Amino acid sequence: MNPTAKYALVPGIVGLLAGDFVKLVGIAFVIAAPVGWYAMEQWLADFTYRVQVGPGVFLFAIGSTLLIVTLTVISQALKAALMNPVRSLANE
Repeated sequence: MNPTAKYALVPGIVGLLAGDFVKLVGIAFVIAAPVGWYAMEQWLADFTYRVQVGPGVFLFAIGSTLLIVTLTVISQALKAALMNPVRSLANE
């Protein structure tokens, strides 16, 4: 079997697309987490009764974001990978 042939299968296509989006979300989180933490600390500093912004908030945020992104990308990639190319070519 050709080493690149495994990417032509449906799981390979879905995996490539989902992996790329997960990397982008990870990069965005690395950039946004410190900015969000600093902004929240500055905003909450003015309150008398304040709460600490802990790592749990950020873990929940990245976890739920990755879940939503993964489910969305997988559903769209499956729909595109399972579509018959003859039908889309016939429409053009």
